[in-house]
Amino acid sequence: MKEYLESKDEVLKELSSNEESGITSGEASSRLAQYGPNELEKEEKTPLWKRFFEQMADPMVIMLIVAAAISAITGTIQGESEWADVIIIMAVVIINSVLGVVQEAKSEQALEALQQMSAAQSKVIRGGKLEHLPSAELVPGDVVLLEAGDSVPADCRILESASMKIEEAALTGESVPVEKHTDAITLAADTDDVPLGDRKNMCYMGSTVVYGRGKAVVAATGMKTEMGKIADALTTAKKELTPLQIKLNELSGILTKLVLAICVVIFAVDLIRHGSELGSNPEMILDTFMVAVSLAVAAIPEGLVAVVTIVLSMGVTKMSKRQAIIRKMTAVETLGCTQIICSDKTGTLTQNKMTVVKHECAGPEELHVRAMALCSDAQWDPEKGESVGEPTECALVNDAAKAGFYENGNAERYERVGEAPFDSGRKMMSVVVKTPEGTFEQYTKGGPDVVLSRCTQIMNADGTVEPMTEARREKIMAANKGMADEALRVLASAVRMHKALPDDCSPEGLEHDLTFVGLSGMIDPERPEVAAAIAEAKEAGIRPVMITGDHIDTAVAIAKNLGICKDASSAITGAQLDKISDEEFKEKVTQYNVYARVQPEHKARIVDAWKGRGMIVAMTGDGVNDAPSIKRADIGVGMGITGTDVTKNVADMVLADDNFATIINACEEGRRIYDNIRKVIQFLLSANIAEVLSVFVATLVGFTIFQPVQLLWINLITDCFPALALGLEEAEGDIMKRKPRKASDGVFAGGMGVDIVFQGVVITILVLASFFVGVYFDMGYIDIADMIAGTADEEGVTMAFITLSMVEIFHCFNMRSRRASLFSMKKQNKWLWGAAILAFILTVIVVEVPFLADMFGFMELPMEALAAALGLAFLIIPIMEVYKAVMRSVEKNKD
Repeated sequence: MKEYLESKDEVLKELSSNEESGITSGEASSRLAQYGPNELEKEEKTPLWKRFFEQMADPMVIMLIVAAAISAITGTIQGESEWADVIIIMAVVIINSVLGVVQEAKSEQALEALQQMSAAQSKVIRGGKLEHLPSAELVPGDVVLLEAGDSVPADCRILESASMKIEEAALTGESVPVEKHTDAITLAADTDDVPLGDRKNMCYMGSTVVYGRGKAVVAATGMKTEMGKIADALTTAKKELTPLQIKLNELSGILTKLVLAICVVIFAVDLIRHGSELGSNPEMILDTFMVAVSLAVAAIPEGLVAVVTIVLSMGVTKMSKRQAIIRKMTAVETLGCTQIICSDKTGTLTQNKMTVVKHECAGPEELHVRAMALCSDAQWDPEKGESVGEPTECALVNDAAKAGFYENGNAERYERVGEAPFDSGRKMMSVVVKTPEGTFEQYTKGGPDVVLSRCTQIMNADGTVEPMTEARREKIMAANKGMADEALRVLASAVRMHKALPDDCSPEGLEHDLTFVGLSGMIDPERPEVAAAIAEAKEAGIRPVMITGDHIDTAVAIAKNLGICKDASSAITGAQLDKISDEEFKEKVTQYNVYARVQPEHKARIVDAWKGRGMIVAMTGDGVNDAPSIKRADIGVGMGITGTDVTKNVADMVLADDNFATIINACEEGRRIYDNIRKVIQFLLSANIAEVLSVFVATLVGFTIFQPVQLLWINLITDCFPALALGLEEAEGDIMKRKPRKASDGVFAGGMGVDIVFQGVVITILVLASFFVGVYFDMGYIDIADMIAGTADEEGVTMAFITLSMVEIFHCFNMRSRRASLFSMKKQNKWLWGAAILAFILTVIVVEVPFLADMFGFMELPMEALAAALGLAFLIIPIMEVYKAVMRSVEKNKD
């Protein structure tokens, strides 16, 4: 059936649906089973076996496999039965690949969970009741309500259109929004179909309502939609890497190339040094190659990027539990840099539970209350005894209900026959209703200043009308200011009588020559947690800025209560902002904390002014017109409850509870995640530097300190588990007392590069000291010639391995804070303790279990040697305590 060629009644009949009640829940379940979910087919996931082998495509892994192959071939040629190196290397490669696949799967699961949390919702009439359902559950026959800012959830035939305009560029390429109607389309002569862009009684999945409102019946879902038909040509979402992950990938690439170059040089130098011996001792080539491989294994932190990705994923999941749904991973890093938060007032700083508490009426109060209720899209629900819809309009409908307007079906006798929907640019809404007497009355509501500017008359309490005078205008604005000073949000009502239904129901056609009726003052209480959140933000070096469409007096009153401003001198209106040039505003923007009576384009100017001063800006928004400013901000914050689909789709982060305090929590969480990632990087790189220096020094002197399999074990077991546990570290006590970090700061900023090198050198000294102590315990003396000959290093290697393993286990506790003393930290990281204990047990097993010790080339140590190895490892804690104390003193003197 071509729904656009049929009348809406024929379409409803074909779909067995009803315009007023939709379909029943039972029928919807049956159709969902028949047609499937309203989703486009997702890209096929890569099979597990393919993912497994993709993990082996890493240059580091390839080098290990080559080393194992050469070792196996050499052993076979020489008839040796010792396959320990080959078995261990291949076991490590397989374990590494399995862990990689598991980590990737975990990240994907976290992302899918977040996508489900931010899944699109639709307003659906089922069984005569309005419900909010996931768009994926829509079926043909469902009746959906659409309004400005909504994404069209499926292909639909329009049943009702109140000046509804839809932007269909994604399907037709036409950027100008199309005004929709409900009439059947007649085929032109010599044509057998209507082009997609001309089907003005249809709306399609993927398009967006930009103006007005409407009602439509779902005709096609999922892959049966027009969007579904071209789904194969659509670009699938790419995996997004954060700047930090990109930098770490680059770092790993640079390290790989650098180490490979060093390995080639060392391999070549060793070959030249032992050139005369190669003929009689071909094993030396393999030994030299294995030394080069050892250096490569030591230098490259294999798990770094994977660990960072997991820490990011876990952090994002934790944020979602605190009501902040991250839509773009880059937001996590940017949150830690946020310096300015521009926040809407209504619903974010306040509770969005509006209640009318005061009227100032010139005309009859009954008319004023009726005008406010009828000029609203909120609906009275007699079963619940409350209104349903947008909070401000709900307050007006509830007010009318208290006055008895909805009793005995009274409200239903007023039929809406025309309207000019609310627009944030006009700050007004108008409706034309047919009264029970058969006359046509227009009701207009909006901001007192804009409504009053369209009024040429004023109504008296007895219903008579007089011309509007300047004195009366001033009296009304004085009443408005008095209500605003009480932190009330004020709306005005006006009426206009028509002899017949107006031909032009556009804003231009309706909103002139109005008659003023009255004012309603409503209060939206501040959220109790917001004042504390603002105080915390200020202490963290984050500046909160309030943006509202309310009157400046209302805005200032609330801002003072919340601690955003001290007086009206730091407030400015949209009209005043229009008189300031962009350059002048950029200079003056630091003077203002409150913006009142603003329009959406002002938000973009505010963002640009702060960004022009080099600040990192977060901007909240909910309406369709907020999308440009949200996109322009460094962190675009959409509202999960009141936000439109358009706004959520461009936002970096969505607040599930629309709460300002959640933004501050997200900033804290962003700082914690970034802090922890830096701790992980510092821990892993300092360990790898120590391994490189140890192998490098040993190679230069001419003895072997570690085999590749030993270093692989340390990197896989001793490093990875504590690194992951560090990523779960709680935020440090002073995290929200620091100034935001600069966005330009690299990952090694703040002296972290120096810290890494210092720690790496200290660990190297401890490991080499342990090796030489082991040689002394074994031989009773230290002779470099014996070590080069390989006759005096087994106990030294075992002690060095234990010291390196244990020093990294002890060092992970140091890394809980870059500067604070380990002993000053009040909370314990249970995950770190678990990881450390596990790493210790595995280290003991590999050294003490005879067949494993033989495979890894270890020997049983006397108790004094074991105590010495552990004692040297423990020294990292007091050394780092002294280093931290010195650095705290140095940094304090700098400040």
